[in-house]
Amino acid sequence: MADDKRALLKQRLESGQLRLQPLTFPQRELWEASPVPVGDVANHICCLIEVRGKVTPEDGTGALLQVVERQEALRVSFLPGKERPLQMIREDAPASFRFRELSPEQCSPEAIEEIAQEISHEPFDLVQGPLYRVELLRRTPDDHVLVFVVHHAIADGWTLGVFVQELCVAYFQRLRGAREPLPPVALSYTAWGAAERAFWQPSELTPRVAFWKSHLAGYRRLWSSLEGPATASGAPQRIVSHFTAELANAARELARGSSATLFSTLLAAFQIALSRWTGSDDILVGAPVANRTKQAVNETMGSFAGIVPLRGRVDHERSFVASVRAVHQTTIDCFANAIPFAELAHALGDPGAPGHNPIFEVRFALQNHPIPDIELPGLSAKLRMCSTGTARFHLACEITEAGEQLEVVWLFRPKLFPQAKVEELGRMFQTVLVGAAHAAESRVASLTT
Repeated sequence: MADDKRALLKQRLESGQLRLQPLTFPQRELWEASPVPVGDVANHICCLIEVRGKVTPEDGTGALLQVVERQEALRVSFLPGKERPLQMIREDAPASFRFRELSPEQCSPEAIEEIAQEISHEPFDLVQGPLYRVELLRRTPDDHVLVFVVHHAIADGWTLGVFVQELCVAYFQRLRGAREPLPPVALSYTAWGAAERAFWQPSELTPRVAFWKSHLAGYRRLWSSLEGPATASGAPQRIVSHFTAELANAARELARGSSATLFSTLLAAFQIALSRWTGSDDILVGAPVANRTKQAVNETMGSFAGIVPLRGRVDHERSFVASVRAVHQTTIDCFANAIPFAELAHALGDPGAPGHNPIFEVRFALQNHPIPDIELPGLSAKLRMCSTGTARFHLACEITEAGEQLEVVWLFRPKLFPQAKVEELGRMFQTVLVGAAHAAESRVASLTT
């Protein structure tokens, strides 16, 4: 660091304008166990918020500033260090709010999606910050789309719902003439990170590491020959499909009949389909976990989410119900022994490499973080995710409950898999679930034929 910048940093630290904190465990995963550089757009999260009501740039900026003042994650950037970076938390920071009036040609969903992609692919300066941006796209005086892009180092999926709620509350208060700040969060992000570091001492890590070494022993990657920096480049392909309400309810009934969760039931069907698709009976996926075990952090923005590897051996002679029960028990055991993923990768000697995610290549998720629809007098907001960046994994299947239906989103690296092949996997997944719904005691082998 240059002498003048070092002096400025020292001055800001001494004045209290700036605080330094170690990385949290989820942040360490991005720096130490990711197949793409931390500055890659793969680490950008983007959502679109459809806003109905009168919105002015001035009040929008003011409302956002109130959220920035409450949520320290929006005031974080990162200082490079000798071993690993440090979080730099500013005491005060301006609101990163932009406004754009759309032409009639830009108002279609396809055009707005393209604009959002452009906004999300603008790089962030990890040192200077801010690590988020908000742009309000005006279609008509009372019809807007707000694009929120945030770096994964300071946010997760749960964060998006918190952001929408707080921004709408702050804006509504301004419309009523109130200018008082939002109340402080019960537990700040850095306080949560400090508590996590205090908890994950060797006495907690050692027995869990022993579990993982045993659980993952002998696993061979599905596509190791395909890994490399080239396969990790380029935008991901995204396919969206739906399981009908009838099939989704049948899956819920299967879960109840098997004394298992909906997640375990869907994972069992997914493992069977992936086994048929790859020709391997040994299936390993990574499943995200919200990591918000304390009620106090439910209103805190930040990168909390972790990931847990789940290994399943598909027995084609076993019934589907028995498979679900086996998957459910394995899932319980794995989540009970979960540790921060960066620590797990280090303990297993698999820190990752360019184009190579540590430990597993496939992500499977049943999203359960709150996605609110806000209705206030004169103002409404609806949140939806927007796929961006490069795929951090070779393949991902993300399922969200959309009313009675299940939305199934496939993300994949197009340099590895043609779209037709992923569509084939999607059909297999649905076929397995349909077959199991009609005959839960069916042999696994019969569900993919």
